[in-house]
Amino acid sequence: MMTTNYDPESVLEFWFPDTGHWNSPETHGAFWEERMQGGMDARIIDAFCDLTKAAARGELDHWAETPRGRLALLIALDQFPRSLWRDTPAAFAQDIKANCIVLEGVENGDFDTYEPWEAAFFVVSLTHCEGPDHLERFDLAEELTERIIAKLPDCITEMGDGFRGQNAMVRANIERFGRHPHRNAVLGRPSTVDEEAYITAGEFPHERKVEDIVTGAGKT
Repeated sequence: MMTTNYDPESVLEFWFPDTGHWNSPETHGAFWEERMQGGMDARIIDAFCDLTKAAARGELDHWAETPRGRLALLIALDQFPRSLWRDTPAAFAQDIKANCIVLEGVENGDFDTYEPWEAAFFVVSLTHCEGPDHLERFDLAEELTERIIAKLPDCITEMGDGFRGQNAMVRANIERFGRHPHRNAVLGRPSTVDEEAYITAGEFPHERKVEDIVTGAGKT
């Protein structure tokens, strides 16, 4: 039975609060820090557990019929599972579907209707999803990043180089390994010798301090 009692706006108001976070690098950095470093886990588990499961079952697919609904569905498929099912294979199980949502949204023009920090989650999803076309999707992610940077408010436009740098670091791993090695243990797959050395070093792009990402510092 189709689930109808979930509201896309509840997702968007939660994930993209109208707090003026875009008015300074410090507040916008805090916005990203909270979302990228697990700061939303408890609230997602408490308020959006059932919604995340409904999205994973395909019960919210109709949300993609509108641009705002598409964005909310993307968050429910790509971001919420990483909190609800952290450190389990289920955290990544919706990545392919999330990428389909992204690619359709770029093709039909939905992407161009979003604020920069909203559209940025299209890029995040493209870089998350492993697969044989990962580098091809990185080409698109980099193109979309430039379109996002062009729309940033003047007060945070300096953060653009940090976004480019983060893309470059993640892309380097995909070029080197063809996948995200830090997931190997969770997914029960063996690591190559090169991957074992990388994992031991522990310098993972997704664990970089957001301050370094938004300022472009700490690049290797």
